[in-house]
Amino acid sequence: MREFLDRFLNRTTTYRLMLYYLIFLVGTALLLSALGILPFSAASLLFSALFLVTVGWITNLVFAWVFGAVTNVESVYITALILALIISPVNSISGLAFLFWAAVLAMAGKFILARQKKHLFNPAALAVFLTAVILGESATWWVGSTPMLIPVLAGGIFIVRKVQREQLVLTFIVTVLLVSLAFNFSSGPELLRLLTAIFLDTPILFFAFVMLTEPLTMPPVANLRLLYAALVGFLFVPQVHFGGFYTTPEAALLIGNLFSYLVGSQKRLVLSLEQKIPTGTDTWDFLFSKNEDFGYQPGQYLEWTLPGEQADSRGNRRYFTLASSPTESHFRLGVKTYQPASTFKQKMLAMRTGDTITASQLAGDFTLPGDQKEKLVFIAGGIGITPFRSMIKYLLDSGQKRPIVLLYANKTADEILYREVFSEAESTGIKTVYTLTDTNGLPDNWNGRTGRINEQMIKEEVPDYRERLFYLSGPRFMVTGFEEVLKRMGVSRGKIKVDYFPGF
Repeated sequence: MREFLDRFLNRTTTYRLMLYYLIFLVGTALLLSALGILPFSAASLLFSALFLVTVGWITNLVFAWVFGAVTNVESVYITALILALIISPVNSISGLAFLFWAAVLAMAGKFILARQKKHLFNPAALAVFLTAVILGESATWWVGSTPMLIPVLAGGIFIVRKVQREQLVLTFIVTVLLVSLAFNFSSGPELLRLLTAIFLDTPILFFAFVMLTEPLTMPPVANLRLLYAALVGFLFVPQVHFGGFYTTPEAALLIGNLFSYLVGSQKRLVLSLEQKIPTGTDTWDFLFSKNEDFGYQPGQYLEWTLPGEQADSRGNRRYFTLASSPTESHFRLGVKTYQPASTFKQKMLAMRTGDTITASQLAGDFTLPGDQKEKLVFIAGGIGITPFRSMIKYLLDSGQKRPIVLLYANKTADEILYREVFSEAESTGIKTVYTLTDTNGLPDNWNGRTGRINEQMIKEEVPDYRERLFYLSGPRFMVTGFEEVLKRMGVSRGKIKVDYFPGF
């Protein structure tokens, strides 16, 4: 069951999973309304949701045409459904005007308050903040109520697991609890009532799962993300005020988004394709010109955007880890295609020498430790080898020697990538162990291992594994499988680093 869940999360885009989650919440709310559990009718909720989706879709279409931008239609539905869950369903003409302007401002903010065609502020939070200021109409955040607690929690766990932002969410929630306790110092039954009220009568969980975790409006590295979560958590508490200005959930998030923008990477590169190289079964290396100095650490990733108006529901942006070393004169991407290929991958494969792509939003904490003597184990599956190619190539070019064992799993020998780099690294003491999971039709000269990377293989190849820091990279279900193996072996969570990028 767990492997099925991991495969589902790995193959479902974050946008789509979020959309499923919000549809589930609206559907649950419709049922609860029909049963008289929620304080409004199912008809008014359904009308409000459909109205927001319709107005949002039309507004987004108009602004996309005016700005010549490519948009993801799923993001339109997501924003509209968030608004439906935080603004009370309409029961008057003035309420309808509130919904209309909320939808319009949410979509407009994506285009007007944007940099490099990416919005700076969470669209739904921006909309309800502006409507409160301009119209005097405030969001009720009704989704943060007792009847909705279980549905919000049940689906939210999948979202956090997908985006792997458990520390972010936990930091936010703990900050809210501590600040609330500071403002409402109590003990015994009063303390229990306070904690219960925070989870039952505020939108803390929905806010954390849906709003706080939006990748485009959070900082790019772990330590800054935790500061972001703590800042938003502090401002989320209703007693916090600056003079006569009392913060609201939406204001807290917008201030956090501004912090993210100020500390984030603002560099934007327009790169030309130099070469496209087939490297294995359905895998290609793309080499792009490095026409200006751009510092990054081996193992980090960038957001890549292709020009053009035609894109499927996954959009025209992707996150790819750089397979190149900072010491090289070009950027190298290792890309694997799956059938049916997305329009993004189709466009990449159709690129010709000189065609351009835009790279921005440098991020990632999957980097080498500062201590050059620390013993490391790299475990990679398939195309997950790209960050390790970057790291090992960097070590070779910079003349560093580090105690590293690389365990590299593929289905067939044809899928093995960058063998020449790893072979060269053997002279520096870096050990590479190849294993093939498809034992049918092994090459005649195969002298590597067979089968999945498991506890026995790790113990045999890395006898001192308890002394090492593990780096895991590959498909999500494979990485979670590696994590379970290591935990059974007694490797602590603090000794495991996982390659993760948002994957929107």
